[in-house]
Amino acid sequence: MNHTLLKRVAVEGVGTAMLLAAVVGSGIMGERLAAGNVAIALLANSIATGAILAALITAFGGISGAHFNPVVTLATVCRKEMTAREAPSYIAAQVGGAFLGVATAHIMFGLPLFFASVHDRSGAAQMFAEAVATFGLLATIFSCARYRPTAVPFAVGAYITGAYWFTASTSFANPAVTLSRSFTGTFAGIRLSDMPAFVTAQLFGAAAATIFLSWVAPTERNRDLK
Repeated sequence: MNHTLLKRVAVEGVGTAMLLAAVVGSGIMGERLAAGNVAIALLANSIATGAILAALITAFGGISGAHFNPVVTLATVCRKEMTAREAPSYIAAQVGGAFLGVATAHIMFGLPLFFASVHDRSGAAQMFAEAVATFGLLATIFSCARYRPTAVPFAVGAYITGAYWFTASTSFANPAVTLSRSFTGTFAGIRLSDMPAFVTAQLFGAAAATIFLSWVAPTERNRDLK
């Protein structure tokens, strides 16, 4: 791995860890302070997640592209904006960083390093919601990147904040996030048995978004080929 790629991969790992620390940590804090009011806990969780995403993309976007998400990396490869050889390193860093972020949140709140979630997120409606959430996330990212690149951090943060509320699944939209959240028995968790269906739905939504965006918002290179 060359030095430049190593730095980009390190940023992907650290950025994803910070994202998961915020997702899980704000869920714990929100639940503790909400005194049983799930709506207030979700509001705190969604605002913190959207805000940290905007900050992290602004901070790290110029280094690694600030994917923090395997489906974003795969879509970037499909759009010929990244080589397939680089993608496995990115994805490994994202998954490893996600688990590091979950462990960090647990340590901060005095919980076990990892413990299984019992949060039921099963059913066709949840799977459909994840496909919709992931489609919308990728559409936001790549359309803004093509036409309004300076807006990407704030658009992504705003989209995720909104998607927490309009999707039945609360918009995981990220396989690394989904896998790691199976190991937190907190407000942000998902049962390990529900995780594969979530990831499958996310991949489907990402594929649909990539195909759609190749038509409505092609990259400069793909546009020239047409």
